Amino acid sequence: MKNNPKGTLVVKGIPSISQYSAFDTITQFTKQYPEINLKFSEAGTDSLLNELNHDGTDIVFTRISSPVSEKYDVIVNESDYFVALVPKNNPLSRFEKIQVQDLRNESFLVLEGTISGTNPIIPILKKPNVQPRIMYEGQRIDLILEMLNEGMGVSVVMDKSFDLTNYPNIAVIPIIPKKSIQLAFIKRKGDMVPVVNLFWEFARNRT
Repeated sequence: MKNNPKGTLVVKGIPSISQYSAFDTITQFTKQYPEINLKFSEAGTDSLLNELNHDGTDIVFTRISSPVSEKYDVIVNESDYFVALVPKNNPLSRFEKIQVQDLRNESFLVLEGTISGTNPIIPILKKPNVQPRIMYEGQRIDLILEMLNEGMGVSVVMDKSFDLTNYPNIAVIPIIPKKSIQLAFIKRKGDMVPVVNLFWEFARNRT
């Protein structure tokens, strides 16, 4: 298989995958095995594990905050943690650290699929006497950064999932208590498709 690799590999990942080492793993794999037909697409964190239950998906790259079912194989690539992004004209930008409840009266800009049990803003969204506003929910982190840079809303994202090079008006504030999340490649246990096993071996050797 290594000498004459062929076939199609279907990989799905979180929208911010380009900010993680997993993206480099995928691109280097395609360079080393150009005859393999890679099909890559994005999906929300909550739906990615479900994608593996369908025959059309071979491997997913997603965030995990609790043990994964034994029916899956897992390669943990790295970890990340949640931070708050706020415009520098927001009074919260003066704080070195904040608690997530400090954001309770703000308008949120959120990545689609991140309103899940792993996101620390969930307790705020479910609090009876608080009505936070969702100003934007979508898959475009660049649009969120543009809005923040113009002084609109706040966001809670993973620390490695963005690049502020062109956004000088945004402050990054750690959220306490710190909540770390692992990021991993996941596949069905016992999947014997040669191209899947080839990628799996390649990814494991890069961790």
